[in-house]
Amino acid sequence: MASREIGVSPMYRILKKAGAERVSSESAEELRRATEDYALALARRSVELAGHARRKTVKAEDVRLSARPA
Repeated sequence: MASREIGVSPMYRILKKAGAERVSSESAEELRRATEDYALALARRSVELAGHARRKTVKAEDVRLSARPA
């Protein structure tokens, strides 16, 4: 079982903010999983960009560039 870095409670709040009247625990958990997967992929691309710039430090610009559509 993989460790969770993001809690499920914020996912309930996000779904409610998006207009959901009721939120199932399965939907909140699935949103958490999808969000973590996306964040991890974004972080990996950001680290790669920092490496290409010969830096060990990931900067905000690396994250912004990684988040841009291809």
